[in-house]
Amino acid sequence: MSQQIDQLVAEYKNTGSLKGLPSKLYIDGNWSDAHNGQTMDTLDPSSGKVFASFSAAQKKDVDLAVEAASSAFHNVWKLTKASRRGEILSRAADLLEQQADRFCVVEALDSGKPLAEAQGDIASSVSALRYYAGCADKIQGDSFPLGEGNYSFSTLEAVGVTAHIIPWNYPLATTIRGVAPALAAGCTAVVKPAEQTPLTALMLAEVLRSAGLPDGVYNVVNGTGAEAGSALVNHPKVQHVTFTGSVDTGVLVMQAAARNITSVTLELGGKSPIVALADCDIEKTAEGVLWAIFYNAGQICSAGSRLVVSCEIHRQLVDKIVEKAAALKPGHSLDNPNFGAINSKAQLDKIAGFIDRARARGIKVACGGNKMHSAETADGWFFEPTIMDDVPMDDELVQEEIFGPVLSVQVVDSLEQAIEAANCTQFALAAGIYTQNISSAMQLSRAIDAGQITVNDYWAGGIEVPFGGNRRSGIGREKGLQALRSYCATKSITFAF
Repeated sequence: MSQQIDQLVAEYKNTGSLKGLPSKLYIDGNWSDAHNGQTMDTLDPSSGKVFASFSAAQKKDVDLAVEAASSAFHNVWKLTKASRRGEILSRAADLLEQQADRFCVVEALDSGKPLAEAQGDIASSVSALRYYAGCADKIQGDSFPLGEGNYSFSTLEAVGVTAHIIPWNYPLATTIRGVAPALAAGCTAVVKPAEQTPLTALMLAEVLRSAGLPDGVYNVVNGTGAEAGSALVNHPKVQHVTFTGSVDTGVLVMQAAARNITSVTLELGGKSPIVALADCDIEKTAEGVLWAIFYNAGQICSAGSRLVVSCEIHRQLVDKIVEKAAALKPGHSLDNPNFGAINSKAQLDKIAGFIDRARARGIKVACGGNKMHSAETADGWFFEPTIMDDVPMDDELVQEEIFGPVLSVQVVDSLEQAIEAANCTQFALAAGIYTQNISSAMQLSRAIDAGQITVNDYWAGGIEVPFGGNRRSGIGREKGLQALRSYCATKSITFAF
């Protein structure tokens, strides 16, 4: 870790907070309190303690932010040359990279994830800014061969004001994943961070302003979903909503957007399978499964939360994963453990409820299964790395998203059963395959319903690869060139001569 990180960690341990944390709303290039003065606290999941407070926006504040974004879109940003938009995003990437140490400490502190994981999040955010900076002046339409006497072509135009509802598990990375392509396309943005983790989306405002982003192009209205989030997705001047979160809330967002004929990108729940065939590399597969479910304490929409394993290697592979899970040691995020906290007490209790009910049904606990209480975890919110073995296909451990460090094992005895098990839920976000047989990998890749599939490396991919789900896992795609389409409207123009 760098000297600056060490200094920030020492400051937090000595004072219980950090100097200079943002605490207001960011609207039209200005920092302001919520109009009624209402505030909220943000807590450190590793200790359960309040370490900062921030303004909580109400409908009036959201209205001001949307109006600012609308004015900036019509009068400034859509008129800005695409190359200039790219230059600003590129400069923002450089500035974020220069401030990465502070961002990663704040992200770890606000979310509960280990410092090393937060560093990875900031690095991926820098990459996303650079990727879409390079895309800004390459958004172009097509021409259509109507024949002699006609000339027809299309242009891609920015849709306008975009709303971004951000989850608490990847606060900055998810913000930039949506905002960067929106800004590259010429849209403006109003961001509503998760009430548990608002700080880095606010810090990003200063980075973008320093990079030369005009006032009103990026706005942040922290607050609750009921107050700020609802007002934002219901606003008639919002032309596109990008939402990442639960299925139930996603349904409400889609219903609200429909009233204004607003388009949506929804990245919702997941119950993603990892299929391990008998010929897989046991060591490599066990390591892949371990981090597919226990990275960020399993709080990832696309976490590999189900292991669909061939009966021939079931015991050997599960025992190997259990052995590796025993080496995961929890601790305060700023001490950089290899296993982090659950983001909130409510989420911790939800995870524990799933396991308590499973025990009552007689499901075998291969390891873990309890809230953690130790000197390392103190009063923080931690749950043991947990593996539930030989779970029936219709059990809620298989069917429901737990969003925590819980792996459910499904045992199969054929490729056909593996496909059935992989597709047995209402979710279709991601899937992993571990096999040394390319034909089996291709057959599974075609047969499994998922937005993205990886082979022999669960987290393979990057900002270049489209990401999103089918069925109850969502609508639309983020990342890659495909994400830009969400923020563009096609206009066709035809000349007759």
